[in-house]
Formats: sequence, structure tokens, C-alpha cells
Amino acid sequence: MSPTPSSSYASQPVHAERMPWIPMTSPGLSFKPLRFFKDGAGWMYLFRLEPGTVIPPHRHTGESHAFNLSGSRELLDTGEVIGPRGYVYEPAGNVDSWRVTGPEPLVLLIHTRGGVEYLTADGQVSRHVTPADRLESYRQWCEANGQPFLATLE
Repeated sequence: MSPTPSSSYASQPVHAERMPWIPMTSPGLSFKPLRFFKDGAGWMYLFRLEPGTVIPPHRHTGESHAFNLSGSRELLDTGEVIGPRGYVYEPAGNVDSWRVTGPEPLVLLIHTRGGVEYLTADGQVSRHVTPADRLESYRQWCEANGQPFLATLE
């Protein structure tokens, strides 16, 4: 299952409703990849988090854009609650953590450039996730589950 990139001059729809939520390594997290950018530059995906799920402190190596489609989250560094249709921009180097609030799952549309570094309490990098890691985990999941590769590649 190795899709070939489509022409950059043609529309490339992804029918996310045909794609199952793909579990991630931590409980309460799943995603639907929409696009992987060339040269490991980043990815765009739908991210689903169950109520009460906490995203630990992390730093983006490139900028990140997140739009809440449904549900709410609290930014733990400021206490601000971002509800449905709320948008958060995170510049490269930003460190943050947040948790899902309320009774419904949070679904975000996220565009991330670069990777994500998860941090320990003393600010050390405990894990680094690259766009290539996300792409490979999606490919492996598709192969293991007999599912078609539906994301687009640049």
C-alpha cells in the first residue's frame, strides 16, 4: 500500500467519513490523517480526544494551527477554554499542554509543520515525533488492518 502522489494541479479529496479513527499509542487518542507534506515538512489531520484526556507538555518544532470542530479544551498554561469553532495558533518553539473539558469528545483539525517534542517535568525531550513517524504509523496500521491508504501525499 504505497500510494503515489497525485498531480499538484488536481484536486485531491480525502473522504474522512470513509476512514476509521485510528488509535494512537496513548488511550483516548485517535486520528484520521488527511495529508502528509513532502520532505517530512508536516501533516494535516483530524485528531479525536476523549473527555478528560490530557496532552502533556510538548513543543512544536514548526508552527501549528488547530481548529476545534467539536468539543472543548482547556489550555493548561493559561486556563483559557477553547470551544467549538475556536482556533489556536502555536508558533514554532511554543510549549503547551491542554486537556479535554466537558462531556463530549474533542475533534480538532490540525495542520502541523515539523515535529512534536514531548517534554519531561524538567523540560527535557522524552520523545520526538516526526511527520515521517506519523506517516509510517499510518502505513503500518493500514497494512495490519487491511485498510486502504486514504490520506494524500505531497
